Amino acid sequence: MSSAAQQQATANGHQGGDDDGLGPEFTRTVIESMGPATSPRLREVMSSLIRHVHDFAREVQLTTDEWMAGVQLINWAGQMSNEKRNEGQLLCDVLGLESLVDHITFSAATKSTKGLTASAILGPFWRHDTPLRENGSTISFDTPADAQVVYMHGKVADVKTGAPLADATVEVWQASTNAYPPVGKAASRAVLVVAYRGIFGASSGALDLTSTLPFAGLYEQQDDNQVEHNLRGVFKTDAEGKYSFYCLRPTPYPIPTDGPAGKLLNLMDRHVFRPAHIHFMVVADGYRSLVTQIFDEDCKYLGNDSVFAVKDDLRVRFVPREGDDKASLELEYDINLAPKAE
Repeated sequence: MSSAAQQQATANGHQGGDDDGLGPEFTRTVIESMGPATSPRLREVMSSLIRHVHDFAREVQLTTDEWMAGVQLINWAGQMSNEKRNEGQLLCDVLGLESLVDHITFSAATKSTKGLTASAILGPFWRHDTPLRENGSTISFDTPADAQVVYMHGKVADVKTGAPLADATVEVWQASTNAYPPVGKAASRAVLVVAYRGIFGASSGALDLTSTLPFAGLYEQQDDNQVEHNLRGVFKTDAEGKYSFYCLRPTPYPIPTDGPAGKLLNLMDRHVFRPAHIHFMVVADGYRSLVTQIFDEDCKYLGNDSVFAVKDDLRVRFVPREGDDKASLELEYDINLAPKAE
């Protein structure tokens, strides 16, 4: 189909491929192939997904080689993922999808709730087996010499009444501020070769972007130089809803560049850095769970996060701490949760 004919077909509500019987009628056939036992929500989601994917392929006139490159990218993400790293989730992050879904979910749940602590994406490095620690203890067991230690504390409360929530679970995790070339897991970042054969202007084989980036900001499961569960901890709030721990002032770091997410950012000519942040997951009986991040407001990447997760409500300022030989900085951060019925 010529360019002019393609434009006319689009104007008439049709896309390329109609001449071969693979236009909107074909898409309807695929959608209608779902059986009567399909749940209403799954039918709604899959019908829309199929429709949009088919329209996307027609709009860009997707070639077989381009489609296969996408399949290989998805396969690569699956092959790299395990219980300690979710590369598929990281792919969604760099495309802004997780942040969009987080916003939709948070907005739907909080339309009539003011003062609720904002949510943010989970990210690919959460672990299900983080150990319980005592309030007032540290999560940093391999503290870099140039790191700034922070005493962080706050209260978890009911957003409506302000009542403290005792025995709530406050889980935190963060990347280290290390900047040395690590060994083992991180140093052996073997790149799975995916033959792009010049598609999208890529070279033959995946690029190892780590050769041009410092090994900074690694989570413990990426780095054999850190002890297991370094910079992670689960804390229980006391009778007054309070929690406390020592951590590090976070620093910016590049997302992993040894996989498809890093490859995709390179193809799109985008930087790979995340602003300085700390992850939180807060759970209390009878309340909506919260997954969020807090961001150092002095970080230069706040307006250009590689995964689009920054929210103004989640910016924080670390202040000097006096009289504590364990920490030079302090951060008080209160968390408000909404009852599940809200």
